[in-house]
Amino acid sequence: MVGAVGIVFGDIGTSPIYAFRETFAGHHTLVPDALHIYGVLSLIFWSMLIIVALKYVTIIMRADNKGEGGSLALLALINRTVAEGEKKKWTMGIVMLGVFATALFYGDSMITPAISVLSAVEGLTTVQAGFAPYVRPTAIAILVGLFAIQARGTAKVGALFGPIMLIYFVTIAVLGGMHIVRHPAVFLEMFNPLNAVQFYLSEPLRAFIAMGSVVLAVTGAEALYADMGHFGRRPIKYSWLYFVMPALLLNYMGQGAMLLSQDPVDALATVKNPFFFLAPEMLRLPLVILATLATIIASQAVISGAFSVTQQAIQLGFIPRLRITHTSEHAAGQIYIPVINWALLVMVILLVIMFGSSSNLAAAYGIAVTGAMAIDTVLISVVLFTLWKWPSWKAIPLLAIFFTIDLLYFSANLLKVPAGGWFPLLIGAIAFTFLTTWAKGRKLMIERMAEATLPIEVFIKSAATSAARVPGTAVFMTTSMTGVPHALLHNLKHNKVLHERVMLLTVRIEDVPFVRGERRIETKDYGAGFFRIILRYGFMEEIDVPSALAQVKACGPQFKMMDTSFFLARQTLIASARPGMAIWREKLFAWMLRNAESAMEFFKLPTNRVVELGSQVEI
Repeated sequence: MVGAVGIVFGDIGTSPIYAFRETFAGHHTLVPDALHIYGVLSLIFWSMLIIVALKYVTIIMRADNKGEGGSLALLALINRTVAEGEKKKWTMGIVMLGVFATALFYGDSMITPAISVLSAVEGLTTVQAGFAPYVRPTAIAILVGLFAIQARGTAKVGALFGPIMLIYFVTIAVLGGMHIVRHPAVFLEMFNPLNAVQFYLSEPLRAFIAMGSVVLAVTGAEALYADMGHFGRRPIKYSWLYFVMPALLLNYMGQGAMLLSQDPVDALATVKNPFFFLAPEMLRLPLVILATLATIIASQAVISGAFSVTQQAIQLGFIPRLRITHTSEHAAGQIYIPVINWALLVMVILLVIMFGSSSNLAAAYGIAVTGAMAIDTVLISVVLFTLWKWPSWKAIPLLAIFFTIDLLYFSANLLKVPAGGWFPLLIGAIAFTFLTTWAKGRKLMIERMAEATLPIEVFIKSAATSAARVPGTAVFMTTSMTGVPHALLHNLKHNKVLHERVMLLTVRIEDVPFVRGERRIETKDYGAGFFRIILRYGFMEEIDVPSALAQVKACGPQFKMMDTSFFLARQTLIASARPGMAIWREKLFAWMLRNAESAMEFFKLPTNRVVELGSQVEI
């Protein structure tokens, strides 16, 4: 539970720094009077209860894929199950939704570090107004330092996350409680849904617009599901219900109580940064430091999440191979992807420079989150009906509540598009284009190559008896589990020889996080020294071909790397007018293929035992 508090709740835990402020003093201001404060507090409480506690913690987190969560894990679970059932026609639409949710996550992973760190550092202005010119440079320096240490891994730093976040949540709860005592009525008013209803009835347009900022209080809810594989469902559930949620509610109530206990003029000044004004003046600087540490932790969780999602997308065939470094010998989930890390840093710094303040960034924040939440509701509806077989009377009312809330929040955030909401949508559209182009192009390339494939049995009969055989083992990597690999045909064509033992090796990524035991390796003996080996991995696993081959016992003598040569086919794509993809997408796919990590490094093949054979493919 302590570990979950340290990692999982960083994003939603730092929301009080800016969520309440943005609702009242953001781009669409509200007067901090009783009607509005009670209405907003009621919206925050019921949003937390329905979206986080009910939707994510109680229902969605039960839909795990062998213990793993997140949009791609859920997509893999649904895709596997639906494809086996009667509703196979759903599959493509579900895949596209899951991929788009992943694309939106990249936009979210850029905005979260920028808005979190910037909002905490802005607290310096509540200590001394003269600090204002140093806010942006300080935030950028912290962010650069954060991204710079990613290559070293987070194992050592991560040990401090839990205790720091425990101190942070206790602190914000105590600060909130101090002000609730001065205005105790706020305690009961927050839980009263009639206050939200009255707010809507009195000022429907303002209430609707306010929801675009209220949703900031539940950003990070999807992280609970995505990080489930690291901690399990129960620690996340209990730490949310019994510690994190009460602390957050106390702080929001404290901010409301503080404003209600002030005269209107002071309240208008305080509402510009109510989180930091909760603390007495002498404790304000320590609170800024603690909040900054908490936002760094929140940013770390999102960055690590971007690495994890990218690894899953690579394994599931939506992103080309990228260099992945494991930063811990013990924790398989702790990885570092240089390209993603530096791309995120560049975009985060650009966001800080472009938008200038956390208030401006708040206009861009929310639309990606609400979009992903709506997609999660669609995916969980498939789970309820197709996987869990819930009766309609039970599932439809629940889904109606979820869809209504998601639609309200998403449509309210659409109003932010001109003010900055375009950014996550643009990033999401670009990421979606890359993800779908790679998946489609890879499928077309495999189909084109399969058109000219020679059956392995025919090849063995004609070539095995006539070609000269040389000592050693040749391993030909191939994506297809049938036919003769192109690299084998090219090798025979140019070198006129075959090795004594020829292995046709295919690595398959399953729709489960991990593959264990006997399912890992499958072998087939064709005779005449020809074998086919299929290695199966889960989408969360690291692929190590030499290590797997060392365990193969049914294909003759044990593998010795110094007697083994690995043959890889390197395709050069030629864009053509053949049906399949638009020319510009074919060129984009070709560019992605050229810049992908080499198969040699991705599969951990020994560098001095690899031979690459080129060929041209028209798609």
